[in-house]
Amino acid sequence: MKTRIIAAAVAAFAGGAAYAQDEVTLQLKWVTQAQFAGYYVAEDQGFYDEESLDVTILPGGPDIAPPQVLAGGGADVMVDWMPSALSAREKGLPIVNIAQPFKTSGLMLTCWKDTGITGPEDFRGRTIGVWFFGNEYPFLSWMSQEGIPTDASDDGITVLKQGFNVDPLLQRQADCISTMTYNEYGQVLDAGVGEDELVNFKYEDQGVATLEDGLYVLEENLEDPAFVDKMERFVRASMKGWKWAEENPEDAAMIVLDNDETGAQTESHQIRMMQEIAKLTAGSNGALAEEDYRRTVDTLLAGGSDPVISKEPEGAWTHEITDAALN
Repeated sequence: MKTRIIAAAVAAFAGGAAYAQDEVTLQLKWVTQAQFAGYYVAEDQGFYDEESLDVTILPGGPDIAPPQVLAGGGADVMVDWMPSALSAREKGLPIVNIAQPFKTSGLMLTCWKDTGITGPEDFRGRTIGVWFFGNEYPFLSWMSQEGIPTDASDDGITVLKQGFNVDPLLQRQADCISTMTYNEYGQVLDAGVGEDELVNFKYEDQGVATLEDGLYVLEENLEDPAFVDKMERFVRASMKGWKWAEENPEDAAMIVLDNDETGAQTESHQIRMMQEIAKLTAGSNGALAEEDYRRTVDTLLAGGSDPVISKEPEGAWTHEITDAALN
């Protein structure tokens, strides 16, 4: 401890104007993987250091709900999907989108082609795997717009609460499962299934895509100028990390692997994931596009008798951070 204190004092003296870094804790939506490469790259490449930030990145997992972590003070900022965030806001948790690194949705339904499914109208009477913990909202909204019940009736869909794996499809427990273009779809192929055996329905293609991995903070914190300044620097450095990752997908994947303390990830899978993730962040400078927000809200409100949100959100996003960080 003494050695560390002395070293810090020497560094401060040598730096002259050196000063303590501001601490930021980021809660991820899921485990360490290329889905979050931009943040790991920003840390690895010194982009956070350039902004005088000491960033702690907390991996997520099946038992971690980022909104709860944020509400409990365990993080300053979180990564979440907008449907989950807007639902949480309507239920009383005042969270605000401050940046939107992901421009495009990677969510799909992947079905066995031999089931004869060719479109949403063929989902009736089928079993479909759906992720929950906030990830079910886009699917439920889509089915509501299609007029397809999700109550396991003969004319409806049997919803299988899908774990975060592809076993229900491989074991024929479900006709279709939820997949991400950058993750589970690759797992299905890695299991020996040919692309010609599958049919995919991308939410983007179906016109029901909702915004995914955005950055959210508690609304009350935006009243603190010091916090706002810290978030401006965090977003600026993070977006620099994302653009670096887009241009260097293989190197970005290696950085992610260096941060995977579980050892669960593989090089080939992370490289493929980063290549797909780059397609989703392409075209975004971090600022939320109002037309994308509008599409998300319209999709979520179009839920018939059981909408994801029941009214037009107010104050759910701000350009204050990105205007200052990116201009």
